Amino acid sequence: MRFDLLGLAAFLSIAERGSFHRAAAHLGITQTALSHRVRKFEEQVCAKLFIRTTRQVALTPAGLALLPKARHLLDEAKILFDGLGVQAATRQERLAIGCLPSAAIHLLPAAIAEFRKTHPAMAIRIYDNAASEIAERVQKGEAEFGITILGAGRWDLDARPIVKEPFVVICPADHAFAGRRAVNWAELEDIPMIRVSAQTGNRLLIDDALGPRAETMNWRYEVQHVASAVSLVAAGAGLTVLPRLALGGAAASALAAVPLRKPGIARTLGAVTRRGVPLSGPAETLLRLIEARLRKRQARSTCD
Repeated sequence: MRFDLLGLAAFLSIAERGSFHRAAAHLGITQTALSHRVRKFEEQVCAKLFIRTTRQVALTPAGLALLPKARHLLDEAKILFDGLGVQAATRQERLAIGCLPSAAIHLLPAAIAEFRKTHPAMAIRIYDNAASEIAERVQKGEAEFGITILGAGRWDLDARPIVKEPFVVICPADHAFAGRRAVNWAELEDIPMIRVSAQTGNRLLIDDALGPRAETMNWRYEVQHVASAVSLVAAGAGLTVLPRLALGGAAASALAAVPLRKPGIARTLGAVTRRGVPLSGPAETLLRLIEARLRKRQARSTCD
């Protein structure tokens, strides 16, 4: 038999108040609606529960037997729903996202500072991983959304493009390339270069664009993280090719970013979410703040 919580609550309210009128007022419904609930509930339990006269309402033997059990069942239901409410509130106080390391370093701090003005108690977990790892975490539900490189579509994820970002040559501010409007790949062939690991999305984009030519470059160093490549350039070890977003913070004043040509390379940054799963309110708020920061940074870079 289907558990009729409304019918059980109606029975208990009448039994405790001794009146359909007082029970209906307590439940916030009409006496007609209350009578309908009780009649339906009696049909489900196959027993008459009340003896109703013009002056009073009394419990039948079946009603008397049900009364303590009804109180216990409703108490248990209240405990269950209260517990679920606490869990939901707790979950709402936590937010997990994925983000490319370069965006996590240069964009997230300001976006989170703005986010905390409206969500001061929210705990945030940031998975600053490579693009492939971010997609996996979002797909598994470990992160609500991920800021990543958008490439080949995945059937289980929805993609939300934000900006298209060019790759640039990063060199010391006093390097001969620093004042140039653009640099061709051919001009980099004899220069010591620093590249990132083949496991990263940035490396895959570069290798795809260059084809066999990628192996003719003078790759002197290979690192796992974009920040390491930028640090090596700052130390004079060589030059590197990275997305424009990689250059920021304290290193930006000592380095220059010069557009690349022949071929030019760009990546599309965007947000990925689980298909068919809407974002929570806090997640949507934070994502919009990150989007605004990305677009503002890109506009500033274009003007420069």
